[in-house]
Amino acid sequence: MTSKEILKDLKANGIESYKNTLLKHGAKEPFYGVKIEYMKSAFVKKIKKNHELSLELYDSGISDAMYLAGLIADEKKITKKQLRHWADKAHWHMMAEYTVPWIAAESPYGWELGLEWIKSKKELVACAGWCALSNVIMLKDDKDLDLKKIKSFLEDIEKNIHKAPNRVRYTMNGFVIAVGCYITSLTATALATAKAIGPVKVEMGGTACKVPSVPEYVSKLKARGSLGKKKKMARC
Repeated sequence: MTSKEILKDLKANGIESYKNTLLKHGAKEPFYGVKIEYMKSAFVKKIKKNHELSLELYDSGISDAMYLAGLIADEKKITKKQLRHWADKAHWHMMAEYTVPWIAAESPYGWELGLEWIKSKKELVACAGWCALSNVIMLKDDKDLDLKKIKSFLEDIEKNIHKAPNRVRYTMNGFVIAVGCYITSLTATALATAKAIGPVKVEMGGTACKVPSVPEYVSKLKARGSLGKKKKMARC
């Protein structure tokens, strides 16, 4: 299946009502409004992973195709240069906070690129950085993580989150959640950080979406007996 064939299929299977919902959440044209479930059943099950095809789909600039690119990307073949390109071309938070950091975290370069991207002056690149670091935390054993550095990030977030750009505030909060839920030796520190930070205000474009609560996330995982249990993969 070629990228042209896939783009034609995506265009034919867009849903106007779903597209309108995504527009309210910040989606940028061009895109068709294709349900993720459809992408998984129509393409991912058949394609599995295809490096070159994922690059072509991402470079189409069409959001549906860019998201699909992340679902079929080969984390073992993608390069740092290509991931940097993906981060730079992420034009709304669906790409910047999910597609790009998922593949970065599953690749060998997630931590390195996360550290690089959080320093970016571009809001969405910085978002990709915090999300990449969060996903690395969810995937890697604690012994393979720089816990001292992670703790220092909690301190930095406590000082700077309310001064950060809009979506960066959201992803910084997500980092605190990741630490609290997946590194049990720092759970108490993450909860203390969240308490010190207080409410995090993020403009959600008039939607009903809310900034996730760190204590609530930690409590849910603890109740399920999943606190500290790592994930096998970032993308979903």
